[in-house]
Amino acid sequence: MANTRRAKPISRSWTAPGTTVHTIKVTLRGSRPPIWRRLEVPSGTTLQQLHHLIQVAFGWEDYHMWAFETPQDRYGTADRELGIRSAAAKRLDQVAQHTGDQFGYTYDFGDNWEHDILVEAVEDAEPGTAYPRCLTGRRACPPEDCGGVWGYEYLIEILADPKHEEHDDRLEWLGLDSADQFDPAAFDLAEVNTALSGYTAVLIKN
Repeated sequence: MANTRRAKPISRSWTAPGTTVHTIKVTLRGSRPPIWRRLEVPSGTTLQQLHHLIQVAFGWEDYHMWAFETPQDRYGTADRELGIRSAAAKRLDQVAQHTGDQFGYTYDFGDNWEHDILVEAVEDAEPGTAYPRCLTGRRACPPEDCGGVWGYEYLIEILADPKHEEHDDRLEWLGLDSADQFDPAAFDLAEVNTALSGYTAVLIKN
C-alpha cells in the first residue's frame, strides 16, 4: 500500500507571484507520534493551491471537503452557509506574513483531520531552485475514512494483532494481503518530492 498518493490533478500552469518562499511545518493535530511535513512554498501561493500541495505531500486523496482556519476568516470552496470564503482569492502571504504565524487546515469534515500550520521562515528564493518542495517529514499518512486520529490509532492496534476479531476485515478494507504492507512509520522524502514535481516552478533564474 503506497504511503504517498497523488491528489486530484490541478492545472500545472500556475505560478506564484514574487520571489520569497515560506517554510511551513504542517502537523496532523493529535497524532502520536506526530505526523508532519516541512515544506518550502512560494509566498504568493493561493490557499487553494496550498490545499492541493498539502494533499500531495501527506498522501491524502482529496475526496472530501476542506477549509483553512486563519485569523482573518475561513477559506476553502466558497460556501456561504458554512461561512467559508474562496481559497482561490487569498494567498499564503496574506494570511501568514511572518515567521511564527500559525493557522489551521481541516480536511474531511466527517473524520476531521485537523492540521496545524506554522510558518518557520520567510526568505528569498534560491536562484535556480524549483518550488514547492518538501524538506523532511515523519510517518505515513493515515488511510482515508478510517475515523480520524482516534480511529487511526485503533486501526493500527487492530493491524498489530492478528488475533483481533476485526483484523481480517480491516486488511480486506485496506486492500492488503498482510498487515506489514502498511507501515505507519514510513516516510519517503524522494517519493513526496516526485509527487510535488508536477507543480514546481523556478522563482529566480540563475
